[in-house]
Amino acid sequence: MDTIINLLKDKNYHLGKFLELNEGELLNFSEGNFDNLEVFYQSRETILDLVRCIDRLIDAAASTHGDAPVVSNQNKKEMVTAMNIKNDMVQRILAQDLQILSVIEKAKSNIIRELRTVQSGKKAIGAYKSGDAPGKLDEEA
Repeated sequence: MDTIINLLKDKNYHLGKFLELNEGELLNFSEGNFDNLEVFYQSRETILDLVRCIDRLIDAAASTHGDAPVVSNQNKKEMVTAMNIKNDMVQRILAQDLQILSVIEKAKSNIIRELRTVQSGKKAIGAYKSGDAPGKLDEEA
């Protein structure tokens, strides 16, 4: 049981790192700084891979203990505490992800709006450029 408890704590540690990573980049994104977007997503994926690995280790450790392992009250409390911490962090991560997606969506909408403005400006300038040159008309007359 100690192995499972340690793995749960390790999982929570990595989820905490995930939260910290989100917090830092959310500040950058809110300021319009998307320079580290690719690194941000790669770092998140690396942490999620670690969490998946820990989950597999927890499953393996649980299966070695048989169907109904005897768990002391202290171990039970530690496991429940670790799982409650995990649930809290997952809820916070989901809230952060919604904020991140919202900020990215707003930036994307602003870029699309700017592109449309530039495109309409180019059309207006193009309308002034089209037509026959005045010098050609004078030569033909």
